[in-house]
Amino acid sequence: MTANPPAGVAGIRVKTARDIESTGDITASDRYLIDSSDSGGVIAVVEHLLAPRTLAAPIHRHSREDEYSLVLAGRLGVFEQGDEIVSVPGELVFKPRGRWHTFWNAGDEPLRVLELIAPGEIEQLFRQLAEPGGEYDPATLPALAAEYGCDVDFEATMLLVQRHGLVF
Repeated sequence: MTANPPAGVAGIRVKTARDIESTGDITASDRYLIDSSDSGGVIAVVEHLLAPRTLAAPIHRHSREDEYSLVLAGRLGVFEQGDEIVSVPGELVFKPRGRWHTFWNAGDEPLRVLELIAPGEIEQLFRQLAEPGGEYDPATLPALAAEYGCDVDFEATMLLVQRHGLVF
């Protein structure tokens, strides 16, 4: 028996390396492997690449999405609701919606993380933040993040940056 794909989702497709959109720079970049529009909004898959000691985002929480971070290479530091852990390749970290969290490269080698986001759409915010003028500005990011059901906490973020000597 064959299940029908979600509305708007085509059959088998292959994306080559040149078909995969990337944003960012040498310290932090994202590769959009599965866009929410590819899955009818069910999921987005983004590969995050972070240089050593780089923070991915300010401490934040989202109301709509759960995130699953599969560590492919390097050491993933995760802050979640006041707790901190470090994960290594092969480990999967679950970050449920509604909880304050962020992550960073906790090592001295590049970090590669495969981020599974369900449901998708928040990857559009990642794209906006990578555009010129889309920096993590405390004056503008809260309003932009709110459009995606997110809150940010810059005060707590700066404490984390100082504690771990992170680039942000």
